[in-house]
Amino acid sequence: MSYKIPKTQIAAVVPAIGAELEVLKDYPVKQADELAPGECLVKIIATGVCHTDLHVKKGDWPIASKHPLVGGHEGVGTIVAIGRNTPVAENSVKVGDRVGIKWLAYSCLQCEFCRKGLEQACQSAKLSGFTVDGTFSEYVVSYVNHVTPIPEQLDSKAAASILCAGVTSYRALKYSDTHIGDWIVIPGAGGGLGHLAVQYASAMGLRVVAIDTGEEKRKLVLSLGAEKWIDFKTTKDLVQDIKDATDGLGPHASIVTAANSEAYSQAVDYLRPTGTMMLVGLPAAADLNANVFFSVLKCLNFKGSYVGNRQDAVEALAIAAAGKVKVIFETKDLSDLAEVYHGLEQGKVAGRIVLDVGK
Repeated sequence: MSYKIPKTQIAAVVPAIGAELEVLKDYPVKQADELAPGECLVKIIATGVCHTDLHVKKGDWPIASKHPLVGGHEGVGTIVAIGRNTPVAENSVKVGDRVGIKWLAYSCLQCEFCRKGLEQACQSAKLSGFTVDGTFSEYVVSYVNHVTPIPEQLDSKAAASILCAGVTSYRALKYSDTHIGDWIVIPGAGGGLGHLAVQYASAMGLRVVAIDTGEEKRKLVLSLGAEKWIDFKTTKDLVQDIKDATDGLGPHASIVTAANSEAYSQAVDYLRPTGTMMLVGLPAAADLNANVFFSVLKCLNFKGSYVGNRQDAVEALAIAAAGKVKVIFETKDLSDLAEVYHGLEQGKVAGRIVLDVGK
């Protein structure tokens, strides 16, 4: 099977840190004979938009991305070329396969972290839409060992958001030291990451307290399996309300998907003794303020959870393909990306935004 690969493409490019987004119609496409061993060229069908993409555009993280940059890291597409002399394993992907591209575009697979399944901690990692061009384009270069096959029964647009928001929330829950019947609090539950966390938590038999604001998000999270709802803008005492909703003791864990520092400091106060805080959301500039005395007295656990490894991605997609997790998304065009960023900045996006690229 062979595909005709154009020389140029449409791509959404951030030319410099903090600069306005530019949609270019003549961005170069790497040709098949230019691919290095292990690289593959993927024709994008759809790509999700993540709050991380907004941070990358603004350049407000303490680590720098490359520029000019094509952002995006939740892409689903078809492999149209693979670099010559790429080793072929029994389970290798091939030209024509539908695959997903994640935040972690590449890791060495040989270092201590990779061997332990912590590929995201690899010191040689390459990150889609951050250190290498990402999925806000018609074509993207990725790596055969890190693209993820998409289950046949899963729609491409639905699969897109699972590749980051889904994997990230799934992994955080997987390592949260919770068991069936435990209470879990999800700040930012109505957002892109949070609404998937609610569903994965429910599928795992956890009892969910959803924290967010607004009637639209309340209806959304309750329809997705949340048992309790607290509006952080209308509550007079968020910490006490959470404790009251969870047998008076507080939840067994909190998956902090909200990108603000207050959500983290509040979790220290409302977690029950021996509870676990999963640090997931990435505020642009914030410290974790935890009272040491009470953290020790309550035997609290703090765990950073950063995206997921290749197996986490396979598992998260399989759960969605089984119909247990549904991505709530709105479809827009690549040319609408600047408008989508504005909506994310204003906190007006419920669920996810997916860009239709492969028209």
